[in-house]
Amino acid sequence: MAPDPTPSATGVLVVGGGLAGTTAALRLADAGLPVTLLESRARLGGLASSFHRESPTGPLTVDNGQHVHLRCCTAYQWFLERVTGDAATGGPARLDVPVLDARTGRLGRLRRTDLPAPFHLGAALATYPHLSGPERLAAARAALALRHLDPSDPGLDELDFATWLRHHGQSARAVSALWELIGLPTLNARAADTSLALAAMVFRTGLLSSRRAADLAVPPVPLGQGHDVLARAALDKAGVRTVLGTRIRELTPLPGGGWRLGSTRGPDPGEALHARDVVLAVPPAEAHRLLPEGALARPDRLQRIEHAPILNLHVVYDRRVLRRPFFTALGSPVQWVFDRTGPSGLTGGGQYLALSQSAAHDEIDEPVGVLRDRYLPELARLLPAARRASVRDFFVTRERTATFAPRPGVGGLRPGSRTERPGVLLAGAWTDTGWPATMESAVRSGLTAAREVLDTSGRSYGDEPPYGKNRRAAAA
Repeated sequence: MAPDPTPSATGVLVVGGGLAGTTAALRLADAGLPVTLLESRARLGGLASSFHRESPTGPLTVDNGQHVHLRCCTAYQWFLERVTGDAATGGPARLDVPVLDARTGRLGRLRRTDLPAPFHLGAALATYPHLSGPERLAAARAALALRHLDPSDPGLDELDFATWLRHHGQSARAVSALWELIGLPTLNARAADTSLALAAMVFRTGLLSSRRAADLAVPPVPLGQGHDVLARAALDKAGVRTVLGTRIRELTPLPGGGWRLGSTRGPDPGEALHARDVVLAVPPAEAHRLLPEGALARPDRLQRIEHAPILNLHVVYDRRVLRRPFFTALGSPVQWVFDRTGPSGLTGGGQYLALSQSAAHDEIDEPVGVLRDRYLPELARLLPAARRASVRDFFVTRERTATFAPRPGVGGLRPGSRTERPGVLLAGAWTDTGWPATMESAVRSGLTAAREVLDTSGRSYGDEPPYGKNRRAAAA
């Protein structure tokens, strides 16, 4: 007998094993749906992952880029609790950022007190040595003005942050030494290239919503441990079928309802993949390629979402040159520096530093030798101990499409999770979460996509939203 040409479509296929796809798969499986997660790489984690390197110092575990999260990132904290537990990840520490001016050698601190917001940052701003007295007063007035902006106002999305800062009395030095110091790593763009709506969201939520919102956590273990190894174990335990090394070629509707996915490689490229619902947790260009006709009223908008790169420089010294877990620099091409010695597994002494360079459009394709000659002298200028140290390894990782570019107008390009074709959902940090392209945005998008699937299937979604036991602490 010939096989049924219109097989019954049940369950959910999630395409993409980054944070968005993994979140959606876990949430759907927890609700009792059969879920298959498909990932083109040989690992999970997407752009927030790790790899192993054979270094002259011995084997290293390297994060492809430095990631941190704040206490206000409650969805991401839920994800960590779901796949690893607090003991494996640590929690955010009280906000205390060392800021070193390379021109003067002077060290400033951006740290909070226990006063309620926004007064929790008053002492830090009042004593911040990298701004003059009038600049500090102007910055305080601008911060208070930001509290009155509504990030969901479409009009703000059409304006750029730099123009708003100038209109509110911010000098070029204040923009560099304060506003971009925070905005550059969180938004991956300079103020002139940033939507005012996204900037307002970052500063209002992270710095002005509560005294603890900006408490900062640096991962004490490699990203791959949580986002791949432990996430895969959590998926297995939840009953999710995870298929790696499989790229999806096309998405076509089934006559009887549901969808068929054709794959181009994998354990069984000819396998028929059918499902009632499909979550596309892939980059915007890939989503545009796979979306069926009529899924979006303006499908061209996905192609208009631009990317912003992040450059990561990795330096292994023969001795300890930095006594702090991290710092950020002014008056130098160096942006943020992190001590990753422990998580990397470095043995035999020495120290491993990771430099994270956001909005690296001008340097992303520079040869390694050019970057070495530029940044090693800068590290020696910033860290006196580095002048006497020998460099045992230097290498570069490049994320050319690390985030979407948060340019003015990008809000009108970011689609929601639900499409016009029933059963086809979108997820990813680039979708309309209200957040910039962060791990928090990715997890929130996965939760939203799962809720949409469960709403149409008539299943309970449970608590709303499932942002973990840290949600009360974030609001304190």
